[in-house]
Amino acid sequence: MTFELTVLGVSAAQPAFSRHPSAQFLAIHNQRFLIDCGEGTQMQLSAFGLRRSNLDHIFITHLHGDHYFGLMGLLTSFALNGRTAPLMVYSPAGLKPIVDAHAGVMGGTFPYTIHFVEVLTDRETLLLENEFVTVRAFPLDHRIPTVGYRFDEQPRPLKINPDKIAEFGLSIPQIKAVKGGEDLVLESGLHLSNAALTIPPAPPRSFAYCSDTRYRPALAEVVQGVDLLYHESTFCEDAADRAAQTMHATAAEAARIAAAAGVKQLLLGHFSSRYPETTVFEQEARTIFPNTLAAEEGQTYTVPLQNLE
Repeated sequence: MTFELTVLGVSAAQPAFSRHPSAQFLAIHNQRFLIDCGEGTQMQLSAFGLRRSNLDHIFITHLHGDHYFGLMGLLTSFALNGRTAPLMVYSPAGLKPIVDAHAGVMGGTFPYTIHFVEVLTDRETLLLENEFVTVRAFPLDHRIPTVGYRFDEQPRPLKINPDKIAEFGLSIPQIKAVKGGEDLVLESGLHLSNAALTIPPAPPRSFAYCSDTRYRPALAEVVQGVDLLYHESTFCEDAADRAAQTMHATAAEAARIAAAAGVKQLLLGHFSSRYPETTVFEQEARTIFPNTLAAEEGQTYTVPLQNLE
């Protein structure tokens, strides 16, 4: 069961040192999601062998250009490649008029339907729920209205222990009842709890994306317990004043959020052009939260299933 994040861009607003603006490609089961779409995103998708045609949902965090300037090119390529499937685009208010203006200047509309979902920026909101995943938006604290996104895999059904089927001679209706979470009472009067008959499924996996935002301790509650947390770290502590001024976070601040939230792994990104090497972010964060990585473009980060059997 796939749960993989491929990083397409790790740069802050000004690309530097061959780093690209923000974009990430998330695969959960058969679902494909694009999170942010900075300049050059479609080239990065091609470079890393990720099919654009698989994308049905695009999530934009805010309307600073380094997070959406690649969108028009991607939408146009969809049209040139004959896309007919509808596309969902989620964003704080203001993106649809921008796209409409570009389409108008180009003299037409797209040959496929784009559904724009205006995401509220003052509260947590459920945006998508299907058999595989739920997606929620939550407020971040930046210079303009900005949201983060949390992706939670749907819980797996209970698995009945095959040894118990044989031991108690369970019928098909009884097996269905157990899989539905019920206890059983056999004809003999023996009561069998559901827990005694089933194998706990692997817990659902989760990923949260937090960019751009200044240090916001309350964020730890929203991303509590996620398997993988991506949190911006535009600066290191040597530029903490600049981080506060621009409403960005330092690597140490991102690590504090990860520690407070009890996440399993922290992934840093959105690196300022003042830093030629990204290892400094990793080193700073690891003094607070050891399981930290500086995101690398083209790298795929897999969230494994936790086997409880």
